[in-house]
Amino acid sequence: MVTSALALDLFVLNKDARRLSVRDGLKWVLLWVGLAVVFNILVYVRLGPKSGLEFLAGYLMEYSLSVDNLFVFLLIFGSFAVPSEYQHRVLFWGILGAVVIRGIFIAAGVALFEAFRWIPYVFGVFLVYTGIGIAFKPEREVHPAANPVLKIVRRFVPMTDSYHGEFFLVRRAGKAMFTPLLAVLILLETTDVVFAVDSIPAVFGITQDPLIVYTSNIFAILGLRSLFFVLAGIMGLFRFLKYGLAAILSFVGIKMLIAEWLPVPIPVSLGTIAGVLFVSIVLSILFPGPSAAAASEQAAHHDNERDHKHECR
Repeated sequence: MVTSALALDLFVLNKDARRLSVRDGLKWVLLWVGLAVVFNILVYVRLGPKSGLEFLAGYLMEYSLSVDNLFVFLLIFGSFAVPSEYQHRVLFWGILGAVVIRGIFIAAGVALFEAFRWIPYVFGVFLVYTGIGIAFKPEREVHPAANPVLKIVRRFVPMTDSYHGEFFLVRRAGKAMFTPLLAVLILLETTDVVFAVDSIPAVFGITQDPLIVYTSNIFAILGLRSLFFVLAGIMGLFRFLKYGLAAILSFVGIKMLIAEWLPVPIPVSLGTIAGVLFVSIVLSILFPGPSAAAASEQAAHHDNERDHKHECR
């Protein structure tokens, strides 16, 4: 089911380059969340309640961390002034790369847990440190010129000065040259590596079952492009989400550190993660940032304008 859902997302439903409205994007988001729920039920029935609850806790945590990831994607697209009609194609390959990257990180994590008994303590300290850093440091900023991978690529790879449609590679005067879309894709992939360093240890704090770890990650990744276009329209709505993520990462880190002496039951972990997310979202709605209302009104205006044009056609 996981492979089929992944193929459906990448190669069937979203193969055409187009920008989704907030309304349409929300429909697709609900579809993918629904598929995750169906898979969760299958896990619960076939592997037992413990595995079912572990998948749900891991999925909720990974999905919320993916939201933070998408905010940085928005900043990258803004930094490179990527036209909205080309963003879909970059996200397509970016998310496909994320699937591979997460698989590699998870395989490495499983090997480390099997080889070294002290690895959970390293992960635990790292997660607590990361949680504190998210809570007290300024919002993440994107500095494309400072990215070391991008510097290397630009030094050795010929690149055009402007975009050429949705293409990554074009020919100019008989010479093959890459477009700035390649630079954007590289930034997305290197950013996902950084986020994987945070998220993979976090899900290992929930379970060490490779199947649960990987599937919770994949279902969190599915439909991220749809979620991206939703967040692009309402990005001011999640004002307190970063504090919720900081609390969740710190909680999971502490859970790993005390597991040998005071194991935290999965229902408690699940309730804590869901509760923190719920509170952070409710607080964001009740006390929106100064730009949240304007962003929501602008998104609604774009949707209404799009619907009006469609009717006129």
